[in-house]
Amino acid sequence: MNIQEIIAKKRDKRELSKEEIEYFVTNYTNGTILDYQAAALTMAIYINGMTEEETTNLTLAMAHSGDILDLSEFGTVVDKHSTGGIGDKVTLILAPIIASLGIPVAKMSGRGLGYTGGTIDKLESIPGYQTNISIEEFRKNVGKIGISLMGQTLNLAPADKKLYALRDTIAATESIPLISSSIMSKKIAAGANKIVLDVTCGSGAFMKDLDQATRLAETMKKIGELAKKETICVLTPMEEPLGETVGNALEVIEAVEALQGKISEDVQEVILTLGAYMIKLAGRGDDIEENKQKMLMQIQNGKALQKLKELIEAQGGDIAYIENLELLPKAKYVMPVVSIKYGYVKTLNAKNVGEISMYLGAGRIKKEDSIDPTVGISLKKKIGDKVEENEVLAYVYANSEEKGKEAVRQLAECYEIVTEKVEKQSSILKVI
Repeated sequence: MNIQEIIAKKRDKRELSKEEIEYFVTNYTNGTILDYQAAALTMAIYINGMTEEETTNLTLAMAHSGDILDLSEFGTVVDKHSTGGIGDKVTLILAPIIASLGIPVAKMSGRGLGYTGGTIDKLESIPGYQTNISIEEFRKNVGKIGISLMGQTLNLAPADKKLYALRDTIAATESIPLISSSIMSKKIAAGANKIVLDVTCGSGAFMKDLDQATRLAETMKKIGELAKKETICVLTPMEEPLGETVGNALEVIEAVEALQGKISEDVQEVILTLGAYMIKLAGRGDDIEENKQKMLMQIQNGKALQKLKELIEAQGGDIAYIENLELLPKAKYVMPVVSIKYGYVKTLNAKNVGEISMYLGAGRIKKEDSIDPTVGISLKKKIGDKVEENEVLAYVYANSEEKGKEAVRQLAECYEIVTEKVEKQSSILKVI
């Protein structure tokens, strides 16, 4: 067996065997197969696709290319993962709610790259919070308080890390077999028994339309089944940012306020739907509407917010910043974006908003770039909202006056305002 034969086979649209896929993953991970050879095979996969069996074999081979986390001591662990979005502070709100119901949350999250945000960056805007903890401490926290959120310190799916970077350089990112195997290999390696996936679609997501998102969701669900990991996919729109803020400290503030009961409609709908299915997969209730009510009760009685404080304290964070949000660091400049006309918001391009936030310093272009936790955007008007002339559409938070002014100009262009009334979009497109 050699890599040239494997490349030729996929080039000619033939199905790769389990052994051929494992050979490629093993030898690409250890450096025997070189980048240009891997690039040739990756492009052949991008062009010709993969069968369900090939995609599952690729997923499992990548999952087993490094460490596998064993969480069996905690019983059924349900993991939640998003395929990426703008203003996605879901984990910060959802994880404490689920943990407060006695369902263990042992989650490894990533950093943001490009215009999509990362949960770890948001948590690190809380002074003292440690995301780089040992696996022993991670386990101890889950055992003691039922929750831990950390960065990916284990050598999880190293083959995926290499392949992910390679795909980016050869314009082969938007491939359903490659995206689904990348996501699912990390979820399997991270030790979850069952998985709930938030599959986003729209301008701010990998998948730009519902058909693409549906195919991705169905592929990942099938991989889950073949890997004996029950998987549910919730499809959500990402035409506009989720919630009211984009930026790290700003999203922490929004998340804490949500756990205090002040939660925007779109965030609430996404949180409750994802959480209701997590509760179902954990065997704690089959009725989705009842599960949603259980979650709302945890917000109302303060137990979800208390669980967030326990998490932050256990990982070295200062809960004074959660008890008094005014203490969180703030940007030097807060600049309004003002509407020049009357009407209704028709579009608010999520990708462009994310790119403006990244330009301000809230995101990173390269993995080693540093992030400014204080900058970002607060949205006062979203799709379907009525707008008066001279009314504030949004605020830009910047530490450079020049960048702030440029962001205001660009953000104004993200808004399309029309005279006809616009209906708000549902925050849940479908469940698979």
